[in-house]
Amino acid sequence: MRITGGLLCGRRLAAVRGRMRPTSAKVRQAIFNILGNIVSGARVLDLFAGAGTLALEALSRGAAEAVLVEENSASLLVLQRNVKTLGVQQRVTIMPMPVQSAVRKLEAQGELFNLIFLDPPYELRLAAKTLNLLGVSAIVATPAWVVAEHSPRETLPETTISLHLSDTRRYGDTQVSFYTGHGKTDSQESSP
Repeated sequence: MRITGGLLCGRRLAAVRGRMRPTSAKVRQAIFNILGNIVSGARVLDLFAGAGTLALEALSRGAAEAVLVEENSASLLVLQRNVKTLGVQQRVTIMPMPVQSAVRKLEAQGELFNLIFLDPPYELRLAAKTLNLLGVSAIVATPAWVVAEHSPRETLPETTISLHLSDTRRYGDTQVSFYTGHGKTDSQESSP
């Protein structure tokens, strides 16, 4: 696997062996072409990060920083290796815990993200559940984009409390759904 665009374009990434299904270069390129300038300066949250390809691609393309959430120990080793290999340790925080716990912790810390990726294992059908979790979470900034990679056999909601489906694309056995969010703003955080 390689980074497909930005300052780190062409740099190699290690992959997780076994049942993990990394986001293909073709799908990553398509996602980032759709996102365009949204990535520049973004605070990125990568849920079910795996080897970190989506967040690391975002950093290469100008995102300011990224928080990567992954609980699988084999994936964590590869993720840490990829972050070190690319030399982006100062811009990355790795949270080795379940997604739901990480979202609660980030919420308690008052963190806000304007670009959120989620790519759970397809067989677990966690994309809709995670979108609903994000829909009621205070970590979704205004404006925000949430990009959900999932099986075409998993039906995702059109809307949640703070997310609205804006586009869906299919690439073989991968479906990518783009949500726009209208969560908290910095001014709402400081208001009584």
